Amino acid sequence: MEDWMPDTGLAAAVAAEGLCDRCLGRMFAKMGTGMTNDVRGRLIREAAGTEEVDEESCSLCGGLFADLDLFADAVAEEVNGVESDNFLVGSKVDPAIAEKEKAIWDRHGLDSYESIKTELNREIGKAALPMIHRPVEFKAPQCVACIDTRFAEVSLDLSPVFIKGRYLKLSREIPQTVWPCRVCHGKGCPRCGGTGKMYQTSVQEIIGDVALRMFDGKEHFFHGMGREDIDARCLGEGRPFVLEISQPRRRDVDLDRLEAEANRSDLAKYLYLSYTDRDEVKRTKTAEPTKTYRVIVKAEGKVNKEEVINAASSFRNVHLNQRTPRRVEHRRADLVRDREILWVEAEVLGDDTFSLTLETQSGTYVKEFVSGDEGRCVPSFSGALGIQCRVVELDVIAINEGLK
Repeated sequence: MEDWMPDTGLAAAVAAEGLCDRCLGRMFAKMGTGMTNDVRGRLIREAAGTEEVDEESCSLCGGLFADLDLFADAVAEEVNGVESDNFLVGSKVDPAIAEKEKAIWDRHGLDSYESIKTELNREIGKAALPMIHRPVEFKAPQCVACIDTRFAEVSLDLSPVFIKGRYLKLSREIPQTVWPCRVCHGKGCPRCGGTGKMYQTSVQEIIGDVALRMFDGKEHFFHGMGREDIDARCLGEGRPFVLEISQPRRRDVDLDRLEAEANRSDLAKYLYLSYTDRDEVKRTKTAEPTKTYRVIVKAEGKVNKEEVINAASSFRNVHLNQRTPRRVEHRRADLVRDREILWVEAEVLGDDTFSLTLETQSGTYVKEFVSGDEGRCVPSFSGALGIQCRVVELDVIAINEGLK
């Protein structure tokens, strides 16, 4: 008997379960090298002196492996219908087979086995490979073809496509992302005209809907480096974002064409599109760049040019205590946050109107810095000027993290 062989008594007991050579060999798959499970099983059976069982009569697989070519054809047909750089095969088996297999492992105390799913994945993949003409990838496959061996039906799990870029929001009437209706929560109602949305479009949808069609995907997700209020514009070089397309059946899309089609909109524009990966989502969402804003401010009374400029000059590297604003306290935790104003410049535009350009720490509530928010932001520009003020227009003019 060869050194790798299992104990004869154990081998005979396992073979007595009514297993074919392939299934018997799989019970000891980690013993011996350089052979297939059916060869291993035949050698074990011969050494144990037990009778041969053909695959169709096998108490475990019931001849399942006779359909390998059928499974491989089904996998190849589905995989060849999508674009990917690589693929991987997965499988589902009848739960009764999986339960019976585990019972055999437990009954005989086996620890060198391979599951029937693992062998099916490998053998179907080997048979399908010549028909697919792209490599197998185990760590990060772009296309996983899972075949249900009960029905020879294949489902595809396609890894997302990620596209990074920057956007300009030119409208004061659209949000950054899809905003479900507050009344029906996306189901459709009279309030939203059956759309399920508070706003008919968004920065996300303008490019996402185009990308979804081009990539033949299922859904789009938008990951921005922060966001601006609906009534604020985002100008300058724009705000960094990552667009995620799930289940894309096409991957080789010309991003210049995507950019051109999305930029037909007058509501938003998109710049510097390029392919990226999932890690960019985390980097984008966790970045905390400073922001530069330009706001138009209206005061409750006439203002003095020198006083406005002096008030602006007083805010250089000044820390604020900002309690969660009244306007968002219904959806944000009531906290007091420390935020910094790096600098402020002012220009008087009229008797009671002026503009401020300012750079702030990420997460600063600019409207509340100007107004004071009924004492919830200290210090404030209104407090420094001695006149109550409010922002009438706000634009983000720079996200100061550098172009990537």
